[in-house]
Amino acid sequence: MLIQLHSTALGRSVTEINTSTPALNNIHAYYVSITGSDVNDGTITSPIRSIHMALSKASPGDSIIVRKGVYTEKISFPKSGLPGKYITLKAYAGENPIIDGAGLTITGKEALVTISNVRFILFEGFDVCNYKSTIPWVNINGILLNGGSKNIIVRNNKIHNIEHNVIATDGRSGHGIEIVGNTDVAMTNILVEGNEIHDCNTGYSENLTINGYVDGFEIRNNKIYNGENIGIVAAGGYGANSNPAYNYVRNGVIADNEVFNIDGSTGPIPAYSEHNGAIGIYVDGARNIIVERNRVHDSGRGIGIVSETDGFPTQECIVRNNFVYNCSLSGISVGGYIGYTGAETNKCKIINNTLYQNNKDLGYFKEIEGEIRLTENCTNNSILNNSIYANPENDVFIHKYTATGSNNKIDSNFYYTTGEPQWIWNGTTYTDFSAWKNACKEDAHSSIRIDEPHLK
Repeated sequence: MLIQLHSTALGRSVTEINTSTPALNNIHAYYVSITGSDVNDGTITSPIRSIHMALSKASPGDSIIVRKGVYTEKISFPKSGLPGKYITLKAYAGENPIIDGAGLTITGKEALVTISNVRFILFEGFDVCNYKSTIPWVNINGILLNGGSKNIIVRNNKIHNIEHNVIATDGRSGHGIEIVGNTDVAMTNILVEGNEIHDCNTGYSENLTINGYVDGFEIRNNKIYNGENIGIVAAGGYGANSNPAYNYVRNGVIADNEVFNIDGSTGPIPAYSEHNGAIGIYVDGARNIIVERNRVHDSGRGIGIVSETDGFPTQECIVRNNFVYNCSLSGISVGGYIGYTGAETNKCKIINNTLYQNNKDLGYFKEIEGEIRLTENCTNNSILNNSIYANPENDVFIHKYTATGSNNKIDSNFYYTTGEPQWIWNGTTYTDFSAWKNACKEDAHSSIRIDEPHLK
């Protein structure tokens, strides 16, 4: 069915996304087994040996069902399904087939599983792993979706040990899952759910990336951990699409994911060597994205509603009902980077989130970034109804760095600490609640509780 997703805070619909399991009218099932042969007919008693051979036989409505074992091959889908007749590639019930990249070569940009220029595809239940390279300037992926693909479901897979093992100056880059709208046809109805992505060496890239002309997606119920750079990103402005009007992600939902142990200090990015700024969930130059009910913890920063690229603002996004805790730097970060570009965050809403004892370390300027951090060019944003629990030893509730930006609404938040409360507005620190409200001219309906620390 089609679920109409609404953003009540923005007062208009986000998009229509087909988020349900398709009603599959299977015509034929082909079975694949490591004990089979590619000359077999693909019945359960006479299985095919290779996944790619089975895919070449499939027509709309067919299923390729893969038995347990290790399959060392690159997979691509040569044809599309039809409405109600998905081409399905899935694990045999209760078994664990592995698509393994050990020893496979890579040239340019490649993936173990490629879904390109096709529609109505379901990929489910595999380990996708051990694709590694020491060749400079390749781009290595576990699963790659591109070419204007539509109506794609990637579900319940485990993607791990996708590694570009070169130094930073040799273009270290890779992705567990990469979704790239690189044509003038929008990628739509993209669903990525229930996957685990872990222990990938992605360098300057990310574990799960949505970039370019993608219009209508859901990223939900995934678990992403043990990464050296960003967990999930919805991006714009990075050359994924040659047409600037198409070069950003729009109209999507990132919900109910858990992201943790994203540690930039383990990767090649120089700025992260002393300050782990790797973000759990990142909206960077995208528009009309909802980030909700996620749990982000023990990472560099928690959630970023940020833009790095001039001309590609992060705009009309909602961050709501998330739990962000134990991150090295800020819990939620908003705005362009100081001294970097003139990029901006506009008309975004940060509402009903819980932030708990982030800012375990000092930031890039030896400062406390703040549970909620506003940097350059924040305009017409709202920070409402959040519960902010500050680390009593070294924390700031809200930190606005500079006087750039305007018309940002802050109100109805709850602040709690067992230490000294701190807010920073345009570079000035306030420890008195009334003084803070007077300085920012906001927060009239917010409240604070300060408890004595418990003595042991």
